[in-house]
Amino acid sequence: MANLSSLLWEQTVKLPPEVMMTIKQHYNEVMPIEIRHFLAQWLEEHILPSMNLQMEYDPQQYEHIASTFLSDFIHELETRAPDFTGTNVTVQLCFTEMAKKLRQRYQHDPLQLFNHLTRCLQMEWSYVNNCAMPYQNAEIVEVNEKLHILTSMVAANEEENRQLKLDYERFSLEYHDLFKTTAYVKTLTNPQEAEQSKAQLNEQQKRLQDFLNTIQNRLLTLIGKIKEVIDQLQQAHELIMVKQLRLWKANQGLAGNGAPLNNNLDTIQQWCETLADNLWNTKTQISILLKTRQTVQNDPNLPDLLEPSRKEIINLLVKLVTASFVIEKQPPQVMKTNTRFTATVRLLVGPKLNIQMNSPSVRVSIVSESQAQHVQQSNQYSEALASGEILNNSGTLEYQQATNQVSVSFRNMQLKKIKRAEKKGTESVMDEKFALLFQSKFQIGSGELVITAWALSLPVVVIVHGNQEPQSWATITWDNAFADPMRIPFQVPDKVPWPRLADALNMKFKAATGRLLSEGNLQFLCEKAFRHTTPNTLNQNEMYISWAQFCKEPLPDRTYTFWEWFYAVMKLTREHLRNPWQDGLIIGFIHKKQAEDMLMKCPIGTFLLRFSDSELGGVTIAWVGDGSDQQPQIFMLQPFLAKDFAIRSLPDHIADLQQLVSLYPETPKEKAFGKYFTAFPSQANNGYVVRRLVTQVPGVPMGSYPNTPSHSMSIQSPDHTRDTPSISSSYGQPGNALPSEFGMMLDDFDDLGGMFPTNYQNQQN
Repeated sequence: MANLSSLLWEQTVKLPPEVMMTIKQHYNEVMPIEIRHFLAQWLEEHILPSMNLQMEYDPQQYEHIASTFLSDFIHELETRAPDFTGTNVTVQLCFTEMAKKLRQRYQHDPLQLFNHLTRCLQMEWSYVNNCAMPYQNAEIVEVNEKLHILTSMVAANEEENRQLKLDYERFSLEYHDLFKTTAYVKTLTNPQEAEQSKAQLNEQQKRLQDFLNTIQNRLLTLIGKIKEVIDQLQQAHELIMVKQLRLWKANQGLAGNGAPLNNNLDTIQQWCETLADNLWNTKTQISILLKTRQTVQNDPNLPDLLEPSRKEIINLLVKLVTASFVIEKQPPQVMKTNTRFTATVRLLVGPKLNIQMNSPSVRVSIVSESQAQHVQQSNQYSEALASGEILNNSGTLEYQQATNQVSVSFRNMQLKKIKRAEKKGTESVMDEKFALLFQSKFQIGSGELVITAWALSLPVVVIVHGNQEPQSWATITWDNAFADPMRIPFQVPDKVPWPRLADALNMKFKAATGRLLSEGNLQFLCEKAFRHTTPNTLNQNEMYISWAQFCKEPLPDRTYTFWEWFYAVMKLTREHLRNPWQDGLIIGFIHKKQAEDMLMKCPIGTFLLRFSDSELGGVTIAWVGDGSDQQPQIFMLQPFLAKDFAIRSLPDHIADLQQLVSLYPETPKEKAFGKYFTAFPSQANNGYVVRRLVTQVPGVPMGSYPNTPSHSMSIQSPDHTRDTPSISSSYGQPGNALPSEFGMMLDDFDDLGGMFPTNYQNQQN
């Protein structure tokens, strides 16, 4: 989603006027649309990067992001307001007033503002995306047309029902007159007058009977139209609640793997509200008809066609309410005990049916896979149904006027205890799936309907230690990518075609690092996953990878699995190599032999970066240099790990190593990495002599640095426990790993004369 960046608003303003009006209405709930226009790039730069990664943020971190955003937003408004002095006073006043309003309204709840603007941008993205994809847009058009026709039919039935009620009332009056006339005729004694009155009475009876027949025919016709409406309501329910909402839920799972979430939940809510309106109106019409028919004597031969329709409407209403109880913000899918987490549930039909007026409570429990299956299959749950203890697990659904939503956010839940099932075979706790079960009861229409509803979260893996995260994310990634929307919780296929897994890995890597994997990267991963040392000639669509190959079976001659290797590389890139990776400076996914072949064709000093095969979460520098026989040889630097980059960044390591001249194929390293080099002051501000750490390869001249003599005090890093050749056994041998060293460089070593004994200075010199 972030790739739209500043282009998003440019595409948004090209949308149809009716769509722009909808977007404007949503923005106006918190700020004028003009601010969105004038601060388009700023808003996108500060909101879009957080949208994909929201599920990965710790709740406290996400709240901090929202708080920082509010402060920065107010500052930006106050800073930009003077720019419009004398040119656009209206905008200047708008900016100034908005800054005050934000400070007053959201100072104690910055999340409300940040979440609302996030939803607005998601809505823009959704509309832009839908307009770019005719198939999806056609589905939206289909739903809107269906609801428009349905609403027109219900309105026509309502008018016919009103007229029918009036005619029944008229019939009742005329029937009452007929009854009085009949009684009067019986009192007549004049035969001629009595005969004449009887003739008029017969005519009146015939006319009234014809009127009754007409009314009853119209009643049957209206009942038939109501049945047509019910059929249309069922079709609309299938389109919205089964197809569109199920697709949204499936996309939530994919979003857990990093896919952009086409968050059209506000649109689905509008559809649900329209559907609820028509259902309730039809139910009311049936109730009116039932009462109306009681005003006249029913034909005993006329079957009761209204009661079945009433039951169908109630069943549809119950289905709509229960299906519209959704988890808008999923809990973290890898959940650590005794760690705070958040979740949000929402009732899409709540505002329309005023369900919030009864303050329904929502309770949360954690259930095992078998318990989740029981809930789904029996549609029953019990308060005692739980596999653990969650603190702060109850809340009340409330109406949020700013967003027109009935929802509750659980901000401080914490899993205190977990009950685990018995393990089978090689299963571990990282393979065990749980889910959060959200439960509530809703009253509709003065309590005439009481509906129980529940919602199951996406699968959750519970851990107690950080080292359990990699395998837990393997379980979640596989489930999010390959779960069937209609499955029994939480069944997944044991093997899938490689292209599907490749898409999932690509999606995951893009969300974590900001850049997609290339075809070459994916080919490398394919070869690694299938344990091929050379490219496979099989059609990848015919290649199935199993769950065991993915994350259970160690790679050849290694103690870790394919997923552990991939996860470690992804984590390293996200935390320490993100910018160089996004710039395309790291090849990364390349075999050692392939790297050697590429570099042997290049000038001395050419280097490239590749992820280590032997070190989990390591990146190595391979370069071509002069060998002991003055012939070009390939050297592999001992891999850097995350702890190394916590001391010194990769670009600074590259800057230190004078053996590295050009990034493959021929980009000078200063041009490639220069903007990431750390600038060091030549003089400290506190009176101390400046020092810094540099990287060098033992036995290879470091070259000269400005204001830096050749003296250095070296501390070895990385540690010597790594399973790579040592300098004594491998230096100078082509293709072997060379250990790097950090050296502390003193800008003026002689100035330290008084700090060391004479013999120490002599030793150093």
